[in-house]
Amino acid sequence: MIRDFQPADLITLLNGFSGMGAVLAILRYQGDRNVHALWTAFILLPIALIFDMADGWIARKQGRVSALGQELDSLADLISFGVAPASLAFALGMDGGWDAVVLLYFVGCGISRLARFNATAAELADVRGKVKYFEGTPIPTSLVLVALLAVLAGNGLVGDHLPLRSTKLWFWEIHWLVLLWGLSGTAMISKTLRIPKP
Repeated sequence: MIRDFQPADLITLLNGFSGMGAVLAILRYQGDRNVHALWTAFILLPIALIFDMADGWIARKQGRVSALGQELDSLADLISFGVAPASLAFALGMDGGWDAVVLLYFVGCGISRLARFNATAAELADVRGKVKYFEGTPIPTSLVLVALLAVLAGNGLVGDHLPLRSTKLWFWEIHWLVLLWGLSGTAMISKTLRIPKP
């Protein structure tokens, strides 16, 4: 299989490795509150974005865009911009029962958005094969949420000190800040929201 990889596909794997590295760092932080591990996660996610942009640029430069590369890109993006931001939110205090439901919704929206793009890219493309716009926000926009968490963590506003606090609804707790993840997920799966693709 590796012999079938194009150079851009190897860059895509680095995106996935960066995202998974962030998840492992988050788990380390969750286990022993190692602050260096937390900031490693924050650093790895923008690095994943750099690899995400670079793989497409290399593929277009070489004229070697492949179905395998497209699927690899979606899977790597899901880890780096779906699973990792949700894991960060959970580890930094959005860990109530309703928080988990919203974070699962966010990741589910990311999965759906990436699958829809792969399924519709051909019909949305122009004669040169270039897609003119995204339906819904691209999943890397979740880095805005990661940046918000980095600011909060830098100011000690995590755990019991999260802004907007929490409320108990029925048997479960919800931190109102987690609704930003819900809004992000909803924007990803919107069909009416069209974002020009550079």
